[in-house]
Order: sequence, then C-alpha cells, then structure tokens
Amino acid sequence: MHLSNWLLFCGVTLLVAFTPGPAVLLAVSNSIAVGPRRAMISSLGNALGLFMVSAAAMAGLGVVLTTSANAFMALKLAGAAYLIYLGIKQWRSRGSVFSDLQPSAAPGASRSSWRLFGHGVTVALTNPKGILFFSALFPQFLTQDAPIFQQFAVLTATFAAGSVLSHAFYVFLARMLKKQLADPRRSQLFNRVSGGAFVLLGLSLLRLRNKTTA
Repeated sequence: MHLSNWLLFCGVTLLVAFTPGPAVLLAVSNSIAVGPRRAMISSLGNALGLFMVSAAAMAGLGVVLTTSANAFMALKLAGAAYLIYLGIKQWRSRGSVFSDLQPSAAPGASRSSWRLFGHGVTVALTNPKGILFFSALFPQFLTQDAPIFQQFAVLTATFAAGSVLSHAFYVFLARMLKKQLADPRRSQLFNRVSGGAFVLLGLSLLRLRNKTTA
C-alpha cells in the first residue's frame, strides 16, 4: 500500500471515528457506569467486531447487502432493535450511576467484563452502516499491484485503532465531567439523554436505505 493512500485513510478514519455514534455512546455510558478502565473493554470488543465486519465485507457480504433487500432489512432491523433495547435499558436506569466510579465500589459488581466486551462486539456487528462503509470505502484506498489481504488487514487495524482512540478520548472526557454530573438528578438526566440517543440512533437505522430500495 502506498504511504500517501494510508495517510489519507488515517485522516478519513479519524474524522469518522470521532463522529459520535452508537459505539462512542456505549463507551461514554459504560465509562459513567463502571469507570474508564473497564469501559475500554467494550471498546476492545467493538474493535474485534470491526475486524469481523471488515472480514464480512471482504467476503462479499457488502455486495449481498446492497443487492438483497431482505438481507439488508434483516440486519437493519437487528441493529435497530439492539440499539433501542440499550436505550430503553439506559432510560429506565435509576439512581446515581456515578457512585460506581468511587474507589470503594466493588469492581465488576454491576457488569461483567465479558458482558461489556460482548456489548461492544454486538454494536459493531449489528450496524449495517459498518459493512457498507468498509465495502464502499476500502476499494478506494487499495493498490491493485499489492496483496489485497494485507491491505485489508492494515486498513482494518488502522480503523480499529482510530476507533479505540476516539473512545478513549470520550471516556476521558466523561471522567472529567463526572464531578459536575454527580448529582442524582443530573445522573438521571444523563440516563434519559443517553437512553434517548440510543433509541434515536436505532430509529435512524430504520431509515437507512440500500441501493435496491433507493
């Protein structure tokens, strides 16, 4: 892969990764609930999910989604349903979740590491935008005279690293703001706002169209 192509892709990656979306919102929500360090577990799960999505795009699933209305609809409904589920769960959460960030809180009391990791993977896998993104964007940065598999690996690793970096930034930001939001009423407001944002993101997936329905 040409260095110029990779540097350009890095710029696109940072722009996309730092744009708030379901994975960023999940990282911030987990940061508030279980602390910054454990919140990054879901981000690592999301990174693994991105590798799986990239592999699916490489295997041709992106073509299937753009040509099969049924396959696209099934994945879109699954992604929307999962985000709406997370939103309703967050909305109904009561009490001050910021107390979980205190040193006296028992680590892992509220959410297991595997559960956090699984949430990150699921958010990546159930978002059809991811597969369509990789399918549409990657070919523009590939060099035909170089091994395709290695280029996919480099691009995917770059995008996953950019995603984890953006999550770390938002998690650190949430950590800095925890004192300002430690009041139980503000904590409840955070639950309502973040929960509503999850639901809106889920509903936005329902409006996503592929080429066969556009």
